[in-house]
Amino acid sequence: MSATTLRIAIAQSNFRVGDINANTEKIIAQALDSRDRLKADIVIFPELSVTGYPPEDLLLRPDFIARAQQAVVSIAEQAQGIDVVFGYPEQSGGKLFNSAVVCRSGEIIARYHKNVLPNYGVFDEQRYFTAGTETALFNLKGLTLALTICEDVWQSGLVDKNRQAGADIVLTLNASPFHAGKIHQREQVVCDQVKAAGVPLVYVNLIGGQDELVFDGASFVVDSDGAVAFRAEEFREQLSVVEFAGKQPIKSICAPIYRPVSSEYQALVLGIRDYVSKNGFNGALLGLSGGIDSALVLALAVDALGADKVEAVLMPSRYTQAMSNEDAESEANALGVNYHIIPIEPAVTAFNEMLAPVFAGSAKDTTEENIQARCRGVLLMALSNKQGKLLLTTGNKSEMSVGYATLYGDMAGGFAPIKDVPKLLVYALARYRNSISKVIPERVITRPPSAELAPDQVDQDSLPPYEVLDPILERYVEFDQSAEEIIAAGFAAEHVVRAITLVDRNEYKRRQSPPGIRITPRAFGRDRRYPITSGYKGV
Repeated sequence: MSATTLRIAIAQSNFRVGDINANTEKIIAQALDSRDRLKADIVIFPELSVTGYPPEDLLLRPDFIARAQQAVVSIAEQAQGIDVVFGYPEQSGGKLFNSAVVCRSGEIIARYHKNVLPNYGVFDEQRYFTAGTETALFNLKGLTLALTICEDVWQSGLVDKNRQAGADIVLTLNASPFHAGKIHQREQVVCDQVKAAGVPLVYVNLIGGQDELVFDGASFVVDSDGAVAFRAEEFREQLSVVEFAGKQPIKSICAPIYRPVSSEYQALVLGIRDYVSKNGFNGALLGLSGGIDSALVLALAVDALGADKVEAVLMPSRYTQAMSNEDAESEANALGVNYHIIPIEPAVTAFNEMLAPVFAGSAKDTTEENIQARCRGVLLMALSNKQGKLLLTTGNKSEMSVGYATLYGDMAGGFAPIKDVPKLLVYALARYRNSISKVIPERVITRPPSAELAPDQVDQDSLPPYEVLDPILERYVEFDQSAEEIIAAGFAAEHVVRAITLVDRNEYKRRQSPPGIRITPRAFGRDRRYPITSGYKGV
């Protein structure tokens, strides 16, 4: 007697948080497509697919929960002829659960409450949900399938708990966000759990950008020996089908995994694209200085949105070197974007003349430098308002860490794509982009970085070299190492003290910065939440 054949559709879908109607329509449409085109017996969607993830404090609104409940009814009624597995917030007995349901022939035949609620890093699920305690099993074509949700499969024993309950296949709905190296960590954890339990698992992950977070997809299927039998593409919406012969998946296409740097680049592109489109902007614009940071952001924006949706503005001052203007125009032309040249000297002169009576007797300092940056911010925000385009800021993580940025100047804008990208990675990303097609002038990559707010200024005048600074910042910001630990690792005490002092002093700036795309395990904002007013000093 031949083994039962089961066709499982994997809906690696991109949902908009809060848009319950559109999300519901997508679930129904993809379920029917899975039934009719892919000939699937069952289709599985990501975690909280009805609401999008993470819905945050929308979960505190009774009307929002009621709409989500109505969506479940609509899906059950309209997506028939195939089992449909999806996630939604379920209100039951005065408690809210992160739930997964199975709809068949207009009825809910199985319901699962997420057992393990993560409350670390970017996750805050214990603020909203009550943890479930039970397994949930259902039968399909003579096989017993179990439901789990995301963090459940990261906890030792829960996959095996489902096997012991009788599961032949475990299905897990996920909203696992990207950071560098996460896909390898994710697959290793799941493969180890599956191998220990000896039961195959289908892992369906969310795709898309949501504010600071990017969900990379890369859904996969693991056989009972812990080997990956299928992998969907990273950073792309995809509807796939995997066939099981009895309890084992038939080995299928395993999409390749992006390498380091290229994966971060793809995450940044997706994050920009979805932030612009999901928030209804007409496109994006940015100030193009001739430096490495704005050069990278322009390339990312064009790759995300297309050249016709991106605009660049060159705003030279008396300190801007000719090569900066040349390189900025060269990149804008290479990428095919529309650009404007608006010198800021008239505005700077006007502000200086207005302030001269008040500043009389005071020596020039960073105040005059910041006036230049703020003139640029005013111009860019005016263009953003007039055109309905999102203003992208160009500060990187190294600068944001030490406060090497001007409030209401170069920090003015709506979205900060490289806010979580250390300076050394900025260079690596620029080189990666040029390996595809050379759009960033080589001189931009090789010349010493400078804010060009004073004569012959370079970043290293006030900061340690980035080859020294970035590893110190990584240890202090991402790994919570003390000054003593960092110095013991071989870094010069004066560099460590300088860097940590600047990090501690500039929390107030970071709190006022635009949101930016998270690509490291510890980003400012969602991950690292420090008080502004604090007597604690790292040194």
